[in-house]
Amino acid sequence: MGKNKFGKYVLFGALLGAAVSFFDRHTREQVTRKSNAVLTEIGFYSKNPDILKWKLKEKKEKYQSVFDQLTEDVTYIKQQVEELKTLTPQVKDLVVNTKDAFVESKDEYKSIVNETPLPQDSDTKK
Repeated sequence: MGKNKFGKYVLFGALLGAAVSFFDRHTREQVTRKSNAVLTEIGFYSKNPDILKWKLKEKKEKYQSVFDQLTEDVTYIKQQVEELKTLTPQVKDLVVNTKDAFVESKDEYKSIVNETPLPQDSDTKK
């Protein structure tokens, strides 16, 4: 079996692409500015490691609080879903019972309305 040359060619293509991109003056200036900023920052933090530790700790606490809040929200949503699952059959029974009561009332009202009137006394007409 031959050696895998894919990795070599990918690396060669990346290097060639980077070299070609440096033909543009704006790209060269931007890369230079970014590189200088990164080097300055590295130098600053190498001389002040306590500040770096403090910033990292602050970021960690921030992300931890976001994670904790998300965990609480997920727990709350799960509880609400479980409560909804238990309430759904009760609500369904309530709706069915209410519907049955209205149907029975409707039938009773129909029977009252459709009742034949009582015969009137013939004495009261005279």
